[in-house]
This record gives sequence, C-alpha cells and structure tokens, in this order.
Amino acid sequence: MNPRQLLTRDLLVLFGLTGWALSIPYYGSEFVVAMALTCLMYIALATSWSLFCGSTRYLSLATSAFFGIGAYTGALTLEGQGWATAIVLGAGIATGVAVVMGALVLHLRGTYFAVLTFGMTELIRHAITYWEKQVTGTVGRVLTVVPERDTIYLTMLLIAVLAVATSIVLRRTRFGLALRGIGSDEQRAMTLGVDTRLIKIAGFALTAAFAGAAGAAMSVRWTYIDPTTVFNPFIGFQTVLIALIGGAATLWGPLIAAIVFSLLAETLRLQMPQLYMMTLGLLLILSVLYLPGGLASLRADTFKQWWRDMRDEWKRKRYEWSGDKARDKQREKERRVVI
Repeated sequence: MNPRQLLTRDLLVLFGLTGWALSIPYYGSEFVVAMALTCLMYIALATSWSLFCGSTRYLSLATSAFFGIGAYTGALTLEGQGWATAIVLGAGIATGVAVVMGALVLHLRGTYFAVLTFGMTELIRHAITYWEKQVTGTVGRVLTVVPERDTIYLTMLLIAVLAVATSIVLRRTRFGLALRGIGSDEQRAMTLGVDTRLIKIAGFALTAAFAGAAGAAMSVRWTYIDPTTVFNPFIGFQTVLIALIGGAATLWGPLIAAIVFSLLAETLRLQMPQLYMMTLGLLLILSVLYLPGGLASLRADTFKQWWRDMRDEWKRKRYEWSGDKARDKQREKERRVVI
C-alpha cells in the first residue's frame, strides 16, 4: 500500500471506531459509560504521549502534572467562563507550562530527563497545595457546576479522536520525521539541519495540550478535586505503561492497550487492587522480554516464531534431561584421548 492508501485506511478505521463510541451513551448503562470515559481518557493520554516520547525516546513522567493543571484550570473557570472555554484554557495553560518545563529540561536525556520531569510534577503539586492553603485556607474544592453526562462523554471523545487524528497526520509530516530522527540519532538530526530543541519543545507542548484538555474534561467527573487526586503519579505511570505495552512507537498500539487496561482497571482495581497492579507489572515484563514492539506488533508470524522457539527449547531440554548430552560429551572426550 502506498502512503496515501495507508492514510486513508487509518482515517477510515478511526472513523469507524468513533461511530461505535458515539453509540455508547445512548445504548450503554452508567457503568459502561463510566468505563468508556476512562478508556477515552487513557487513549488521549497514551496516544499523545507516544507521539512525542515514542518517537524521540524521551521518557516523560510529567503527564500527571499536565493533567492536574488542566483539571484545576477547568474547575476554577467552569462556573464563570463556560465548558468550552474551560477545556481550551486547561489545554492552553498546560501547554504554556510544558514550554517552560521543556526549555529547562529537554537538553537532558534518559534517566536524568525522567527524574526531572517527575520532580517538577511533584513541585507543581506541592506548589498548588501551598497556594490553596494560603489563599483559600483549605485544600481542594467542590465543583458546583457540572455539565450533563453526555456532554462530558462527547467532549472526551472529541479530545481522544483529535489526539489519534493528530498522531495519524503528524507521523507523515516533516515534523513527525524530525521527531523520529531525534529518537534515532539526535546528533545526526542536528547535522542535517533539524532544530532539535524547537522540535522537542513543540512535541512536548503538544503532549501537554491533550493531557491538559483531558484533565479539564475529566475534572467534573469528581464532585470534589484536590492536588492528591488530580496530580496522582499513578495517572502518569499508567499512561507510560499503556503506551509501552501497546507499542510506544506505533500508531494503534496505545489505543489497543488503553482499551484493554481500562477494562482491567474497572474489573479488577476496585475488587482486587493488588491483582491489578501485579497484572500491569507482569504484562510489562512479558512485553519487554517477548514483545518489544508492543501489542501492536503481534502478527501470525509472531505466534509461529514463539511456537518454533518453544519447540526448540523443549528439544534442547529433553536432550539434556535424557542423558544424551552427557553421553555425547563423554564419547567426544574419549575420542580426543584416543587421538
């Protein structure tokens, strides 16, 4: 398939999934809609995270910071400015923070970058906690204006669809090529004339915009929000896990993994939280060991290769356990002595 056909295929798949998701509020129960909301939130977060981090191989742990900034912005502006303005402001302020944060830390890579983004997330959380204590005298706030369920759902669906559509389009542009070039060899990209600093800041800010919009939309799901809830590091960690297990460098991997883990979250987390966390860890380990490309890299040939590897391993073990290996070694040793 040529690039235009691939683009058409991806957009048609997105269109079909969007149509299916639109029917959920009208035919699904409250539980199904709540589960779909969680799923859409992680689709937006993981897809936007993968667009930057999967391409450049920068491990960002700042997702929960941008999500929390968007949530607090939405909660503060919803009553006076309206729903659409709250979403836009949440995305905009998160983007501004990301530009400043990126300018400060994107010259680093690897562990240093990951640790600093996590540290800045905690700094923002504690700064907002301190501000609330000093200004309002309390920590957290009650949301008195809450849109209807369908409005929240459709808004979150729009954000998720825009995140996936942006990923589909940008991966085929010079901007997406520059991001992948940075991930492959940043020095070589600079040599070829790519302004790597500007590209990285723009990609980082794009991730923050979707995270901030998702936070603003999801803030009204809780009637009460506080820094511990909306800046919860688990939101960022789970976003990273979903992207890595689904395939951070792929288009559809984060979406597939977000659906799987949203179902697991709603099914296991409330009843058996330890089992849910163990499942996350086990899937990450298995993905790293046996499926480095993530769930999106699964093909029929993948299962055939696994079967061949298991069969060869079984033959090798049976050869050892039967004693044939030891006897062959003894015969070889005796033959050398005779010679």
